[in-house]
Amino acid sequence: MLMGRTKPPIYGLLAEFDTPARLVAAAERARKEGYRCMDAYAPYPVEGLAEALKFHHTRVPLITLIGGIVGGLAGYFMQYWIAAINYPLNIGGRPLHSWPAFIPVTFELTILGAALSAVLGMLGLNGLPMPYHPVFHVPRFALASRDRFFLCVEATDPKFDRQTTQRFLESLDSRGVFEVPH
Repeated sequence: MLMGRTKPPIYGLLAEFDTPARLVAAAERARKEGYRCMDAYAPYPVEGLAEALKFHHTRVPLITLIGGIVGGLAGYFMQYWIAAINYPLNIGGRPLHSWPAFIPVTFELTILGAALSAVLGMLGLNGLPMPYHPVFHVPRFALASRDRFFLCVEATDPKFDRQTTQRFLESLDSRGVFEVPH
């Protein structure tokens, strides 16, 4: 280590639990203690964990609605522009703006726009793709995909203090508390 260089700040503290019930109880207690920037990791969905962490409602439905509306309008006006403005063909007295003929393409582009915006919105709001996360530095975190449950209190939390938070996490009946380097 070079002189004058300090150790980089930590990402947070990670507590390991044996059961999902202990994880949910720990998340609820941490929330009551005033911690707000935290995340939980489990090998399968845990009932009540999202409520304990107070996850907010997602904006994906609104993004999907907007994508569907834009796709539908784009499909309809693209056909209108082609049939009535750019390349009008009057065949057998058919009107140039024949809206019933535009419905199938409009419907398909509505579905396409909604589906693409839902997938891209979900990926964007989740911060994906994320091939790297600081918790991967903790060797015990490999058990998060098998049989262990983890609660991470991030260092960006206003209430975070290294020693106080570590004592608090240890008091939650955890198997261990680990420092997560940045």
